[in-house]
Amino acid sequence: MIFKLKPALKSAIWGGTRLKTEFGFNSDNDHVAEAWVLSCHKNGQSIVDGGPYDGMPLGTLIQTLGKGCLGAHGAAFSDFPILIKLIDAADDLSVQVHPDDAYALQNEGQFGKTEMWYFISCEPDAGIYYGCAAPLSKSDFERYIQNGTLTAHLHYQKTKPGDAVFIPAGTVHSICKGNLIAEIQQNSDVTYRIFDYDRRDQNGNPRQLHIKQALDVAKLSPPEAYDFGDHVAACPIFTVDRLAVLTSKTLEADAQSFHSILVLSGSGTIQNKDATVAYQKGDSLFIPAGSGAYQISGVLDGLLTTI
Repeated sequence: MIFKLKPALKSAIWGGTRLKTEFGFNSDNDHVAEAWVLSCHKNGQSIVDGGPYDGMPLGTLIQTLGKGCLGAHGAAFSDFPILIKLIDAADDLSVQVHPDDAYALQNEGQFGKTEMWYFISCEPDAGIYYGCAAPLSKSDFERYIQNGTLTAHLHYQKTKPGDAVFIPAGTVHSICKGNLIAEIQQNSDVTYRIFDYDRRDQNGNPRQLHIKQALDVAKLSPPEAYDFGDHVAACPIFTVDRLAVLTSKTLEADAQSFHSILVLSGSGTIQNKDATVAYQKGDSLFIPAGSGAYQISGVLDGLLTTI
């Protein structure tokens, strides 16, 4: 089988309208910050769209098919290992950091978060904060948070479409306004907010900060350089590759891992021995491990994620 998924949509004060206007996601909210296009997380699951399992949450689908649908690599994890999002940053996100597994399991009851960003669209002046400009002590880090000057001490880099950034747990980071990105991450929703530009929530209250936790987990150093060879990103949790199809391409979902395809542009069909599914921009497709060869026909620019 080939499963098309509907995303769980999330609002936030920094979200924009492009996930509705450009990707066609339906929401009663005027602004949509995130679309969780491949998710088994309790805070928002993707839903099967069409076919005999129509309306079934992805987690229930995996239970129904059996853990073998994740492949040997995916089944080695106690929980579904990844979460894939589209993020529309119409305003700056908070400066934040994610814990590693050990800290998150002990303090939050869920896994930590290593992630990567793939930049789909960027306004001319768009950028990100990523790591520190120079090594910081914890005392200086805390002082810069308290006096509101932290961003002046972070590494800033401009972004352009096609860029990719790998963000291990513990890296201080922020997506700045004007970026539309795909995020592939560990299956976690733990974020420690460090600095939020003194913004207020919808009730006029300052948004909660997590300074103590950030001091515990932040790696106060400049960002590392990574070379993933032919991959966009690769780590024990996920491997991400560009997927470009001009007329047709044949791939195989072997016994090692499921395939997740996120369509960033294009349209066509994906077919294997059991099913034919049409795709268009914004679609997320889950192809179980061991389902064999499948053919993509049409035009597609997207991301292929495996374990």
